[in-house]
Amino acid sequence: MKKDKWLIVTLLLTIIVSCARMGQPDGGWYDDTPPVVVHTDPSDKGTRVKSKKVTITFDEFIKLEDANSKVVISPPQIEPAEIKSSGKKIVVELKDSLKDNTTYTIDFSDAISDNNEGNPMGNYTFSFSTCERIDTFEVAGNVLDASNLEPIKGILVGLYDDLSDTVFAKKPFIRVSRTDSRGRFVIKGVAPGTYRVYALQDADGDYTYNQKSEMLAFSHHTFEPFAKPDIRQDTVWRDTLRIDSIIRVNYTHFFPDDLVLRAFTALQTDRYLVKSDRSEPNRLNFFFSYGNDSLPRLRGLNFNSDSAFVVEPSLKNDTITYWVKDTALVNRDSLTIEASYLITDSTGTLVMQTDTLEMIPKVSYEKRMKQQEKEFEKWQKEQEKKKKKGEAYDSVMAVKPLEPKITGGGTITPEQNIYFTMPTPLEKCDTSCIHLYSKIDTLWYKSRFEWNPVEGSIRQFELRAEWRPDIEYSLEVDSAAFVDIYGLASKPIKQGIKVSSNDEFGSLIVNVSGIKDSAAVVVQLLNSSDAVIKESTVTDGAAEFFYLKAGKYYLKAFIDRNGNGIWDTGDYHAGLQPEEVYYYPKAVECKEKWDITIGWDVNSTPIARQKPQAITKQKSEQEKKLQNRNAKRAEELGIKYERQINTIKNKVVKK
Repeated sequence: MKKDKWLIVTLLLTIIVSCARMGQPDGGWYDDTPPVVVHTDPSDKGTRVKSKKVTITFDEFIKLEDANSKVVISPPQIEPAEIKSSGKKIVVELKDSLKDNTTYTIDFSDAISDNNEGNPMGNYTFSFSTCERIDTFEVAGNVLDASNLEPIKGILVGLYDDLSDTVFAKKPFIRVSRTDSRGRFVIKGVAPGTYRVYALQDADGDYTYNQKSEMLAFSHHTFEPFAKPDIRQDTVWRDTLRIDSIIRVNYTHFFPDDLVLRAFTALQTDRYLVKSDRSEPNRLNFFFSYGNDSLPRLRGLNFNSDSAFVVEPSLKNDTITYWVKDTALVNRDSLTIEASYLITDSTGTLVMQTDTLEMIPKVSYEKRMKQQEKEFEKWQKEQEKKKKKGEAYDSVMAVKPLEPKITGGGTITPEQNIYFTMPTPLEKCDTSCIHLYSKIDTLWYKSRFEWNPVEGSIRQFELRAEWRPDIEYSLEVDSAAFVDIYGLASKPIKQGIKVSSNDEFGSLIVNVSGIKDSAAVVVQLLNSSDAVIKESTVTDGAAEFFYLKAGKYYLKAFIDRNGNGIWDTGDYHAGLQPEEVYYYPKAVECKEKWDITIGWDVNSTPIARQKPQAITKQKSEQEKKLQNRNAKRAEELGIKYERQINTIKNKVVKK
């Protein structure tokens, strides 16, 4: 009996201890409550503060992630503050002297989370003032990449009360913030007054724009911050899918809250030689930061350079290739040259620079010869095998032919063309050896075509023809139609081409409105990767796209102010904004045999919300929602989980 009594007592104690055990047993709830501030020194929003040290204490152990990039102190600190976290505390020690009559804000963004579950605290800002009052106005908005309306994460956004056009390059910001993953910024602790707003990817940490490589944004408009009482609706979620209730919350609404800055990088017009190399034995390459109509002049120091090169500049003249024509020079491992070219000096003036360069190929002549010997030995063995088997064999190793790369063959649309890209510059191009035939019923007929060099290239050619829908073509090129500068000739080429039927395509007409001036507008058709497929200049208010395959497309437009057909960036020193870019906010579904017409007022949707999320690469980093895990756990346990706003504990209700 005594034995049974002790056994019952032991079992009861075991149950009690297991129920009282701390920690999270398998199958228990996750902690999804963020850290809470319980004390600060000095007090948050305190006045007449003289200490440069701020201590913030939380109700649990916390971690501070990436403080150097996420935590922003305003006014900006020229000497970076020291920011440390330990246990339940964060200590911020300012190194710059405190300014009189100034409100300071320490914006932690989403850098603070609890130590165990990583629950983010959200956007937390601590503020104090060195005088008897504290400035509480806020201004907010978005920073977008001017070229594609992508939200820009982590760029500095600052205010000036000096409204001169040159202040951005002379003085640091007076108030500053940093954008989050949505490109959203909030500048806090702003005093009454008139301001201009700027954005900067600050490369050297001086809070001023002084390097052309720094991305920036500026606005010609001024504003005055203000506030008014307002009411917002907050949603209480029962779980990840179901809304429990919607509550009305009184709050102070700060304005302006819809500032939009279009950030850009200025055109790099400073010219310097980035690098030069001899990637292959037969070519010398020069890469410049910016193009110029005056090409480099080369003079051979250990060889005769007169008529030694065929020059191939890129379309922008920023990359120039010198093809070595003489094979004897190609086989030399060292070509010493004197290169004279224009560069930008410290005053921004183009001056002549002369360098002596030794151009050495990556693979030496000896190694190349050994490789050729191996290939020859391999060929000999193959021919010996054929000879022993009584098969036809070659007594002389054939010279490798010139092999043009042909793009656009196979199946094409009626508006496409065929392109030939030569591996080396040509000495001869005999267009009489090029033939195009079309098949009508069962007979082949000769078709007319045009052969033109592609602008900006000496090695690419376009074959244009009147491609008729649902017709089969044959492109035939005779041997030796192309001969390069080394005497290599092309072999015969035969390429079948099928033009798709009109029934396989749809068309799209876009009626564009909302453009204030008479500048040209270019509308671009995009795929799901935000890449341009086609583009059309607006004529009589409409952009037209034909021969569209069935699928989902997106639309982008830009104002072509200078009429050059391409998007142009801005220039702060010239007061020039980048050309305006717009996105149609929805996908456009095209179908075979369908002719679709849509209207697009480019101003109907705010610019910060125009780009469809499906093609936005910079996705918003949502806060970790650990209640999702708890909802799943509740489903496993056969109960429902409810987490309400402004509560510390989770509410679990039985089904």
